Amino acid sequence: MGLETLKAGELGAIVTYLDMRERPRLAPPPPSPLRLKRWEIVDPGKYRTLFTRVGGPWLWFSRLAIDERELLSIIRDPQIEIFAVEDRHGIEVGMLELDFRESGDCELSYLGLVPELAGAGHGKWLMAEALNRAWRKDISRVHVHTCTLDHPGALRFYRNSGFTARGQSVETFPDPRLLNLLPRDFAPHVPLREA
Repeated sequence: MGLETLKAGELGAIVTYLDMRERPRLAPPPPSPLRLKRWEIVDPGKYRTLFTRVGGPWLWFSRLAIDERELLSIIRDPQIEIFAVEDRHGIEVGMLELDFRESGDCELSYLGLVPELAGAGHGKWLMAEALNRAWRKDISRVHVHTCTLDHPGALRFYRNSGFTARGQSVETFPDPRLLNLLPRDFAPHVPLREA
């Protein structure tokens, strides 16, 4: 057993990799006032704004740390499908990103709702919609990963949705709040330790 001391300005997280290797028997999605809208041509500024609204409280930052050219190569790839979750007024309140670039696989790259919608059952609806879109004729595995910085119920939610944990790793990285990728007041549950 051992502990690794992180430098000031660094964060650490345990990443859990989960997958499902056969299509689950899906009940119809629970009713929801929300709907998915596919973004056919993704605007990088709009993408980053929604990515931050949904993932900022959990320190999602990977798509904020890359330049626009690299971001465009991902979000405009024809094998990546991006959906905005809209409420009944057309306001974007969540996102779903499916990655079909690996043959036979679909990764749920990003799946989330704004924090204000937590606990209302909308996550179950979004997961049902995601799995319905992910499981296609040529798909034999759907996978996702989460980490200890994510919503405290994320791992349980994925397991309850039919995913099985297959591995873990430890990830360390610079705190995105100190890199000005996210506001300093985001994720108050994670201590901000300046260098």
